[in-house]
Amino acid sequence: MTMHRALIALGCALTTVLATAWTTPSSTQPTAKPTAATTSTATAVNTTSGTAPVTTRTPQTTTKAAAAVTVRTHDGLLRGTAHDGYRTFEGIPYAAPPLGRLRWTPPRPAAPWPGVRDATRPASACPQPAGEVPGGSTDEDCLYLNITTPAPTPATAGASVATGAAATTTGAATTATTGTAVVGPARRPVIVWLHGGGFTTGAGSSYDAHRMATRGGVVVVTVNYRLGALGFLAHDHLPGSGVFGLADQQAALRWVRDEIGAFGGDPHNVTLAGESAGGYSVCAQLASPAAVGLFERAVIQSGPCTGRPDRPFAPSSIPLSHARAAGAALSSRLGCGRARAQEVMACLRRVPVARILNAQGADQQPAHATGLLPRDPAAALAAGRFPHVPVLLGSNHDEGNGWAAGIIQAGNPVTPATWPDVAAAFFPAPGQADAIVRAYPVHETDGGPVFGAVIGDANFACPTARTGTLLAPQVPLWRYEFADEHAPPLTPGTPPFPLGAPHAGELPYLFDLGGRPSEMTPAQHRLANTMIDYWTRFATTADPGSPASPPWPRHMVLSLAPDDVTPARTSTFSAHHHCGFWNTLG
Repeated sequence: MTMHRALIALGCALTTVLATAWTTPSSTQPTAKPTAATTSTATAVNTTSGTAPVTTRTPQTTTKAAAAVTVRTHDGLLRGTAHDGYRTFEGIPYAAPPLGRLRWTPPRPAAPWPGVRDATRPASACPQPAGEVPGGSTDEDCLYLNITTPAPTPATAGASVATGAAATTTGAATTATTGTAVVGPARRPVIVWLHGGGFTTGAGSSYDAHRMATRGGVVVVTVNYRLGALGFLAHDHLPGSGVFGLADQQAALRWVRDEIGAFGGDPHNVTLAGESAGGYSVCAQLASPAAVGLFERAVIQSGPCTGRPDRPFAPSSIPLSHARAAGAALSSRLGCGRARAQEVMACLRRVPVARILNAQGADQQPAHATGLLPRDPAAALAAGRFPHVPVLLGSNHDEGNGWAAGIIQAGNPVTPATWPDVAAAFFPAPGQADAIVRAYPVHETDGGPVFGAVIGDANFACPTARTGTLLAPQVPLWRYEFADEHAPPLTPGTPPFPLGAPHAGELPYLFDLGGRPSEMTPAQHRLANTMIDYWTRFATTADPGSPASPPWPRHMVLSLAPDDVTPARTSTFSAHHHCGFWNTLG
């Protein structure tokens, strides 16, 4: 293997390493596969007395007993958990399990269930190697979502309801009632969160959204979608090739449109948000005609819409022809390459999940030139072929430092002597490495940060600036850069150099990753509150600003650091990250 291929593979694999910091606690095990207790009445189910015939499970470890709450959806009753100030409903099926002949088919509607379905624990993550999910997953029955919603106010709890589903709470007991939404107080804005993980790892249940829900007064939905080859395989004889994971996301959005009123959410005020691969998924949904009308705003975190396959640390899409070639190669590795054309998919559907995970590449991308994604997102934005919804867009100051640290720790030092070869490994085109070495000189003690700056500027900062340039003339746009140079570490151990604000470093400010709050200073807690205020006000009004927060001028980049939230000109951001150089380099 060449140094180029070895380092690219290592860099992609380090995406998983970055995820291990928010592994879900062992006390939160996946929900057992669909079990629902039957009951003769669905209008008055007491879910705390034990008299109703519901599925029983070991409760999560909490400081005090959590009450139960029941909501009716069009598919059936759901029993969730009432916490102090918020409610959660976990492991809700939004599509049928993609098993057997449904492997590599577009998502189909979930089947209704009788009685009360347990929604107190997350369902299985989609198949993926070990990393964010302990031991990984081989469970294809994974198309589930999780909802966190503020607790109803007294007025809401006693309000009347209309057709569809809703719930009322009295003390520790909750009664399910019929209605699409509570009549009375305004419905709450909805944020649908798409996780990152390089389209190969991740789970919606890794993101505890209770701080965002309670402080911001929003309903937060986190989503599982198919990953890796199971989510993005393309083949000549496979309808829907290359975009099954994106189709899952759209199925979740349609579920939200139809059902979120039961949880107090407004189906006509939905913000689609995501980070890294999740952020790029937002770009893809902006570019997908099938997603038009499913969301009203977009948040893109560290997943610029102008990602390119030759900049492999950031997500991107590939042409369908390239995806089909990769699919044919995978078919051969799995022993299905010599099957007759009409039998290849039948052969692949018989392959165990573990073999597929072992055979698939570390790098996965959705395919464009498909029915769901006709154009690469960058091309769609440039042509104005996307719904012109407000966008909140940003990246982190030191996106590349985590990868640079991991590559150095794996035995690839960056010194003045080795820097030309390292640069050439990632930029093999003639003349590029020499230009990079001149623009980013390495000295005896700064090899790691310089290498991190190259990764971050080339893959994230400058593509984010380019995405902003495409969006700014067309939509209301708000830009940020997360810049806490002492952000809580995402991985254990001591890195070879300070990581600053690396890729995914902003996530602990918005979520409790794996259900555990990160250790923060008082100033960092204030920044977390400010960021949640910005994000949720954007979801509410399409404008993150308010008199209670530092001003966020449009057409500027807001730097987010503890007790130092200040705007900067876009030209200053681009100059700091050498974007003129990267635009010239090609």
